[in-house]
Amino acid sequence: MQKIPMTADGFRRLEDELRTLKTVERPAVIRAIAEARAHGDLSENAEYHAAKEKQGFIEARVAEIEDKLSRAEVIDVSKLSGKDVKFGATVTIADEDTDEELTYQIVGADESDIKQHRLSISSPLARALIGKKPGDSVEVAAPGGSKAYEIVKVKFG
Repeated sequence: MQKIPMTADGFRRLEDELRTLKTVERPAVIRAIAEARAHGDLSENAEYHAAKEKQGFIEARVAEIEDKLSRAEVIDVSKLSGKDVKFGATVTIADEDTDEELTYQIVGADESDIKQHRLSISSPLARALIGKKPGDSVEVAAPGGSKAYEIVKVKFG
């Protein structure tokens, strides 16, 4: 069974989502199904079919989260250190063409959110950064062509 690297924060977010699904979403959909059944003929009852479909999505997501939590390898970022880029590092990079600086934390695939500056460990950019140090340059294939970045700073915690 393959372990899934995850920060403690990412693990907590998955636990919170699972708790919400089980205590809020699941009971609500069960009530919606019961209410739709009370309306009679189920074969032409759109509310019933919509509620059953939503129930399927909820149950699939619950199973998916439970699987991920059972395989999670929680990594305490606050205990990491060093100068090279690895999982959990917050990396500042500079675009070598524009000198624009970007800062990302390298996290597990399930906790990535580019708007929150959390970059998936499996992304092409993160894979290129892993093992590098400040001052190193990396080249990444991007949809608009190859992009080059210089690592400005690496920090943990």
